Order: sequence, then structure tokens, then C-alpha cells
Amino acid sequence: QVQPVESGGGLVQAGGSLRLSCAASGDTFSTYCYAWFRQPPGKEREFVALSSWHGDWTDYADSVKGRFNISRDNAKKMVDLMINSLKPEDTAVYYCTIGRVISTHPDDYDYWGQGTQVTVSS
Repeated sequence: QVQPVESGGGLVQAGGSLRLSCAASGDTFSTYCYAWFRQPPGKEREFVALSSWHGDWTDYADSVKGRFNISRDNAKKMVDLMINSLKPEDTAVYYCTIGRVISTHPDDYDYWGQGTQVTVSS
């Protein structure tokens, strides 16, 4: 079983940046697709970004394209999400998740972290 653990959230002013990290246990890190989702206050969980098994395919939600960047280091078993030019509407709990398919739907993912809070002040 693979268990992701997120870190790096916090309070930041609009226009600022944060790096979220996801560390995963298990020996099959490179065989999984990793994704980030977020859940804004009072809203449903939504797709943010994903990285395929070997990192050769990435995808982003339209709302974050050009501002967010997902990267993975299979040797370190970590996936990072660099978030730039933050906006108040980026405020959410950010979740790292792992699955065996490349998907933007949360139901397709098997393992979820506990989430990390990102709050953007205006």
C-alpha cells in the first residue's frame, strides 16, 4: 500500500508562492499516477494537476495553467506542486492522491493524503 503525506501549506498574500510536497511510502512509486486536488471552503473537491507514472505527461486545470507546476522525483519518491501568483480563490485544502490511471476524477484515485491548508489573503 502507498500512503501519500502532504506538507508545505500555509498563509500567503495574493501574488505570492508556495511549494507543496507529497512524500509517498511503498516500493512502487514509479508505477503510480500522482495528482493534486483541492477543496475550497463550501465546495466540492476539484482537480488541480497530475503527473503520469514516469512524469512524461502532466495535466492542469484551466484555472491554474501557467501558475502551477507539478514535478516528481521517483528516486526520492516525492511529488511537488509549485504554486505561483496565488489568488484568494486558490484558498483550499490541497490533497495529494495516487492512482493507477491517469484521470482528473477523484473517484479514480486509490490513496489520499490528509490534506494541507493553503490560505491566500487579499
